[in-house]
Amino acid sequence: MSTYKHIDKICIFMLILVLLVTGLFMNGENIGIEAVNILDGYETKLFDTSRVHSIDLVMDDWDGFIEECENEEYVNCSLVIDGESYKNVGIRAKGNTSLSSVSDYGNDRYSFKVEFDHYDDALTYHGLDKLSLNNIIQDNTYMKDYLVYQMMGQFGVAAPLCSYVYITVNGEDWGLYLAVEGVEDSFLSRNYGSDCGNLYKPDSMSMGGGRGNGDDFKMEDTEETPKNDIEREGNMQPPDMGEKPESGMRPQDKGAMPEAGKDDVSLIYSDDEYDSYSNIFDSAKTEISDSDKDRLIASLKQLNEGTDIAEVVDTENVIRYFVVHNFVCNFDSYTGSMIHNYYLYEEDGKLSMIPWDYNLSFGGFMDQTDATGLVNYPIDTPVSGGTIDSRPMLAWIFEDEEYEEQYHQYFAEFLSQYFDSGYFETMIDSVEELIAPYVEKDPTKFCTYEEFEEGVSILKQFCLRRAESISGQLAGTIPSTSDGQEQEEGKLIDASDISISAMGGSMGGDRGRRKTSGEDY
Repeated sequence: MSTYKHIDKICIFMLILVLLVTGLFMNGENIGIEAVNILDGYETKLFDTSRVHSIDLVMDDWDGFIEECENEEYVNCSLVIDGESYKNVGIRAKGNTSLSSVSDYGNDRYSFKVEFDHYDDALTYHGLDKLSLNNIIQDNTYMKDYLVYQMMGQFGVAAPLCSYVYITVNGEDWGLYLAVEGVEDSFLSRNYGSDCGNLYKPDSMSMGGGRGNGDDFKMEDTEETPKNDIEREGNMQPPDMGEKPESGMRPQDKGAMPEAGKDDVSLIYSDDEYDSYSNIFDSAKTEISDSDKDRLIASLKQLNEGTDIAEVVDTENVIRYFVVHNFVCNFDSYTGSMIHNYYLYEEDGKLSMIPWDYNLSFGGFMDQTDATGLVNYPIDTPVSGGTIDSRPMLAWIFEDEEYEEQYHQYFAEFLSQYFDSGYFETMIDSVEELIAPYVEKDPTKFCTYEEFEEGVSILKQFCLRRAESISGQLAGTIPSTSDGQEQEEGKLIDASDISISAMGGSMGGDRGRRKTSGEDY
């Protein structure tokens, strides 16, 4: 009876308490209470790199889905991630040349893109909206993407999170994949907050880039630069064939990529017309207005003029990005002839670079074979298939002594942090130990277990000698430009005993050739 007698007083007390607590939350900062930073959750769950995670793809007609994978159409499925079930999720195959390359291996091991919010706008995985499941094609080491994303993130670059996942399909083993955070809404919120800028993925329609950007592109349709031109000893630049034309491109570079649609993906300013930047604006990952387009074009104009660079470039981010990028020798990128595989972020007129797709780094693009040339690749002339001034997002670093000095300082910092400390060797050994049992039992892998072991060993040797060469380049004992290396070839670090193809490559490597020719492997 006493409880019911005082019910009105209890309700009034509870109401007052709720109002007080609400007031504290709303005005906490004004009275000295700091806000708690609540993480979305996926950062420390799926992207915990201390273990291999599990994903079970549950689908009634898996065989039918695989047969239609090259159409890149979403279908409905369920995912069980580390024991947590998610229904009504969208999944499709992903890739570009890598998508069509899967069949060259006589394999159904496609990469997948998962959209948790494809059918249900409210569905996420602990805050994550998009997820890539990379099949680790053309990479016998299983580590190239993983290693670069880790390097980028730890060196202060906004990079996608990643971790290893062992995939099963309806409970049956499928294979070891790399889970990569989608560079979309969740990524932007994690790195830039809720009030973020605009995101683009520049890509030429003629040169690929996946669904919506060059999905009809085929490598064999291009006029391939002769391998002897790409793989000159000690200098991956094509040979000099005369005066450089006003466009900044030498004659031999033109065969690497069609001229049409090339300038905007290179971030070259041409004029103020929107259509001149269609390969940027058509691939916007955020909603953009005409004022957004005007602001980006204005930033590109100032970038190309080389004036007050700090007003239009996040110089700290971009220098750190290119330090890691130029270390890993990835020419399927902004610094290669294809000029793609990067995200461009713009906020308040400032531009920065976000890394993407490094499975062909460490010389894997076009199956390069000159290990000595790659190990010593010059850090001050790092463009392949073009010149520095044809890549304005990079050129400003070398046009100002202070920025170039900062670039060298950051390179020294990177080497000290990763290699002089012994961290790299410890890390790569621990990753190999972590994933080796899963590679061994992987039923769909593109290489043998022995090829995996050899690939990791070669990757480790490559990185250690690359670090040694760059230390010499920074100290001046090894030339840091292509011209200097041509003249003083004897000063280069010898890497003739390293087999680049053992790490895998874009042309399929020995295994791909054996597979397509019907040989045993």
